[in-house]
Amino acid sequence: MSDKNKDASKGKKGKAGTYLTIGSTLFAAFSNVKKVRSARGEGDTLQLIDGLIRVAAVATGVALLVRELRQANDDDILTD
Repeated sequence: MSDKNKDASKGKKGKAGTYLTIGSTLFAAFSNVKKVRSARGEGDTLQLIDGLIRVAAVATGVALLVRELRQANDDDILTD
């Protein structure tokens, strides 16, 4: 295996690991949405902003993981 291939595969997890990460990230999203609802009900602006930022971070994380899955699928097609 060349150094270039080692660098490319370094830090990549398998599809199952990526799906597991997406699932756990979405599970965290539910607690963040709950926090946003609670903050909205209490009228706590600071907690509401914090909750919305956390939800945005989760959405970004899921989008990155989905992109990683798509790239992995593209790589698999090219190697077949």
